[in-house]
Amino acid sequence: MSSKQPEKIQNMANLLKQGAALTEFSCPACASPLFKLKNGQLYCAQCEKRVIVVKEGETPAQATISMTMDTLETTLMTKIRDIERRINEEKDVEQLQKLSNTLNTLLENLDKVRKSKSR
Repeated sequence: MSSKQPEKIQNMANLLKQGAALTEFSCPACASPLFKLKNGQLYCAQCEKRVIVVKEGETPAQATISMTMDTLETTLMTKIRDIERRINEEKDVEQLQKLSNTLNTLLENLDKVRKSKSR
């Protein structure tokens, strides 16, 4: 067993503790089992990298764009929740205006991402 093996097993255990699910898929690079993260992405704990699944009839570029759009949607939703929380706590009218403008921009961008994904 290599000296890195216990570290890799610990990484796998940590992924499971964080809510990742072990899948039936294996990494194309190292044949280690792949984990499905909470955000839906596949991850190889051995290679410490995300794995992109290219569906039949899809090019690697299309799969990468799809994954990027999913990540962008998740990021925008996180920011929207953060701005919503800050609006709820804010008392200053000028700051509320800035937060509202930011929220509006984030919502517009989220709408664009979702429209782009549905094409």
